[in-house]
Amino acid sequence: MKSPRFNIRWDIVPSVLLSVSIVALMTTAVVYSPTLYRMFCEATGYGGAVSVARSLETKKEAPGVGPEIEVRFDTNVSGDLNWEFEPEQRKIKTHIGLPTTVYFTAKNLDDKEITARATYNVTPDVMGYYFSKVQCFCFTEEKLKPGESARMPVVFFIDPDMLTDIESKSIRSVTLSYSFFRQADEKTAAARPLREGSEKQIEDYKTQKDALFEPIEERR
Repeated sequence: MKSPRFNIRWDIVPSVLLSVSIVALMTTAVVYSPTLYRMFCEATGYGGAVSVARSLETKKEAPGVGPEIEVRFDTNVSGDLNWEFEPEQRKIKTHIGLPTTVYFTAKNLDDKEITARATYNVTPDVMGYYFSKVQCFCFTEEKLKPGESARMPVVFFIDPDMLTDIESKSIRSVTLSYSFFRQADEKTAAARPLREGSEKQIEDYKTQKDALFEPIEERR
């Protein structure tokens, strides 16, 4: 029996190799740069990163607002970060499609100014595509002075499209988890003052009628 023969189109090999190289390069780069990761997602649709403009005055009886859902909040800090970090509420009940505001608090327990950066994820994993929120204290260097505390707002909604997905339509409990990691001291000068920045966000939300929501990036 003759072995099967495979005809290779050598004319397209360079293009294929180039495409593979670009994907590999971007994948490696985004591991080390949250900013590049967001840009990559926005450009390619990878991870479902599509911005959505939505009214903050949505009522429970308004079109597009679905069943009740419970959202739990989990917070963590790295072992070398001497901060307290917790949600003001461990869980809330809201409605699918309804913009909701919650608050987290952080306090620097150290005797010197410290810079940290937060990451987040959503579980069950499939809900990462439907949990949409205003970017706030994530993926940027934030600093707190010794003994200083901050109250940070998060505004989010759960996309009603989850109700059309066979993997998510029956889910009625979601967990949003944040983790703060200490950053190098040399980043402190350029870091955002967490307290002042958060206070400004809170004031802005009081008069804001709508917001641009960005779905959570899928963690790798």
